[in-house]
Amino acid sequence: MLTRRNAFVALFAAFLLMAGLAPAARAADDATGTWKWSTPGRNGGAAREATLKLKQDGEKLTGTIAMGGGANAPAETEITDGKIKDGELSFKVTRKRQNNEIVSNYTGKLAGDSIKGKVETNVNGTPRSNEFEAKRAKE
Repeated sequence: MLTRRNAFVALFAAFLLMAGLAPAARAADDATGTWKWSTPGRNGGAAREATLKLKQDGEKLTGTIAMGGGANAPAETEITDGKIKDGELSFKVTRKRQNNEIVSNYTGKLAGDSIKGKVETNVNGTPRSNEFEAKRAKE
């Protein structure tokens, strides 16, 4: 039989448990943050480091991506058409190379501090596809 005191203690403990765990659960489902991964270089070249900075507002994603590359590569490029729903995310990145626009389509699945995904790009009529696994950077 619950006494008033025991009921209060149980209610207070439940409140503390929810207050302590709710922010952690929300953070794991939120794509906001800095994400990093590396991509092997072509023909045995040096790996290229990628840094993706995302901000989630509901189902909308905004942010920038920086990829290691040649001397003319931009430091950061804005993402466009960013979306996330039920952990599935997508966005586009448009880069200019020698007066050509190259659009890369990113898709992925958010799972806690990891995003596993794929980037698909068409370069001069040749489709390219690469998988990536980004890890949330500790800030």
